[in-house]
Amino acid sequence: MQTASETEQPVQPAAPAPAQEAAPAAAPAAPAGQHHQAPAVYEDSFDPASEARYQEMLAKQHQPARALSEFKRTKLEADAARNWDIFYKNNTTNFFKDRHWTHREFVELRETGDALPRSRKLLEIGCGVGNFVFPLLQTNKELFIYACDFSPRAVEFVKASPDYDEACCKAFVNDITADALADHIPAESLDLVSAIYVLSALPPHKMQRAVENIRSVLRPGGVVLFRDYGLYDAAQLRFKAENRIDDRFYARHDGTFSYYFSTEFAKELFGNAGFEVLECAYVKKEFVNRKEDLHMERVFLQARFQKK
Repeated sequence: MQTASETEQPVQPAAPAPAQEAAPAAAPAAPAGQHHQAPAVYEDSFDPASEARYQEMLAKQHQPARALSEFKRTKLEADAARNWDIFYKNNTTNFFKDRHWTHREFVELRETGDALPRSRKLLEIGCGVGNFVFPLLQTNKELFIYACDFSPRAVEFVKASPDYDEACCKAFVNDITADALADHIPAESLDLVSAIYVLSALPPHKMQRAVENIRSVLRPGGVVLFRDYGLYDAAQLRFKAENRIDDRFYARHDGTFSYYFSTEFAKELFGNAGFEVLECAYVKKEFVNRKEDLHMERVFLQARFQKK
């Protein structure tokens, strides 16, 4: 599963319900008009005035009378795999853009120049239909990539691609919150794990198990490359009370989930599993629609965690 925009476009100001605007793996189309995207800013926190304004906006989502029932929450969690399969059935391989930006943000994804072909091992969790795997295999001949996804249909699309070659990649179905990765990958054998817009699709109470599962196949000194939705992202602020499940955790219209990470939570999540924080910061991107005089801030969290 993939859960955010590769292009990270602004949220459409006149969009329908936030559940639709935050569809898995893509931000909504930008509104018509002239747009300006300021350079990304990497920061550890928010200024007090902005945080107070965001907290006031989020407070409007706390309406118990409109909140999801416990039955509905339980059903959404039980139907998670089915909902992702339906998503891929409806969208096939046409929904996502290839992630050509990842090697610019994470130097670990670049060729070192002194490694043998396919000698460095990487796992992508939430591989979707291969928009990360296949571009990376073309640019980095040193990597062998394992790719897993919650959705059997997504994995079928990966294996059906003409670019799929088990000499350089292996795709398999896996629920990282329940299925041992070590059943498919030798323990402590990986150099890298990419967790890009995927943990946000999990219920928070299952995230610790997922991170510990990742740790089991990562070698000492190996690194997790993490990028996901950040706290106070424009998409989070536009959710309504009926989408809110818990603090920073929401359900979309299609039954998939969206969680918005703080730096504190991410550090604690990986720290509890025996990781050292190499980098952890908010990536803030301001989008301006001059025609409609709208300013929107997308917020993502980018981090690198190293296994001790």
